Amino acid sequence: MTIIYILWLRQLKRFSRSRARIIASFGQPLLYLVGLGYGLSPIFAKAGQGDYIQFVSPGIIAMTILFSSIFSGIELIFDRQFGFLKEMLVAPVPRLLIMLGRTLGGATVSMIQGLMVTIVCVIAGFRPSLTELPAAFLFLALIAILFTGMGTAIASVLSDFQGFQLVMNFLVMPIFFLSGALFPLKNLPKTMTFVTSIDPLSYGVDGLRSVLTGETNFGVQTDLIVLSILSVAFLAIGAKLFSRIQL
Repeated sequence: MTIIYILWLRQLKRFSRSRARIIASFGQPLLYLVGLGYGLSPIFAKAGQGDYIQFVSPGIIAMTILFSSIFSGIELIFDRQFGFLKEMLVAPVPRLLIMLGRTLGGATVSMIQGLMVTIVCVIAGFRPSLTELPAAFLFLALIAILFTGMGTAIASVLSDFQGFQLVMNFLVMPIFFLSGALFPLKNLPKTMTFVTSIDPLSYGVDGLRSVLTGETNFGVQTDLIVLSILSVAFLAIGAKLFSRIQL
């Protein structure tokens, strides 16, 4: 447990000491919140869908956690190139504990960023259900663990930053845009309905939106079950691939 705690604490200290990273974490969420939230709000209201800020805020919170969690894998590539990972792997401790410490640290940082963006959304006009905040916190944790595990798995098989950028463009962006973060998933064409149903972030966005605003597409229980299963699965995949890293 000491190994897990030390690596978890290292991830938090790296984040807290980087003011540029903290400030930059607000950039993209603010762009979507202001540009889309206020820009599309009149159209969304005329379509009879209600307040777009209320609709899109859970999606923006989930987006923040997605990007932060996936990009925690870049830190693994950084540690590999600069030798720190080698020092950890030659230590007489199981690689599983190293992976868990890094993953939990990355997930915690992602949750902190998600909570900060939640405050920004509230300032912008988002009004969440305060009685469901514990449930929302659970969904934040599941999303963070799921995609941090995915980021670890991806970074374990890559050795350079350029390859990770390709993953960003061809995997992460489609996951975000097809999750229903920016548009309702109801009454979509059958093909789109199928694609969104196999997107893991769809269940995270839907779960957050359900507990914070009362709107749901899949149902809270379905969201919780799918996210829990996928979180365990990606942690297992990440641990397996991390154990095979060759330096």
